[in-house]
Amino acid sequence: MPRKADFVTDKTTTDTVRPRKPVAVGVRATKQRSAISDLLDNIEEFRSAQDLHDELRRRGEGIGLTTVYRTLQTLADAGTVDVLRIDTGESVYRRCSSGHHHHLVCRDCGYTVEVEGPTVETWSQSVAEDNGFTDVSHTIEIFGTCSECKAK
Repeated sequence: MPRKADFVTDKTTTDTVRPRKPVAVGVRATKQRSAISDLLDNIEEFRSAQDLHDELRRRGEGIGLTTVYRTLQTLADAGTVDVLRIDTGESVYRRCSSGHHHHLVCRDCGYTVEVEGPTVETWSQSVAEDNGFTDVSHTIEIFGTCSECKAK
């Protein structure tokens, strides 16, 4: 499960109107999408849709859980959010860095490290070619125990 690190709370005004910033290329900015996008900009660890929904409600955002799920899927489809399926089968979300990458995920606390490396790319291409596949893509998530959890 992801670490329950404190969310950054930067909502300082409730009675002023802020222009909505784009949430993703080709994705229409709505109040709800902007609120979710802003929250994702301020967290580093992966969070479940329920965790994000709870934090948005705590901040006073009138937003439904279904809207959170739909928005996260839209952002994932646009390539601006990473989605991991953790050991329990639950999906968790985080703003992703640019470029193709993989994840090392602590199965105890959810700590996640983005990794890039030619070894995985070379291996996946080789396996594909050995089996007659072309135009391949892949997603790799490696689960283990981080050093902090191991030390406990």
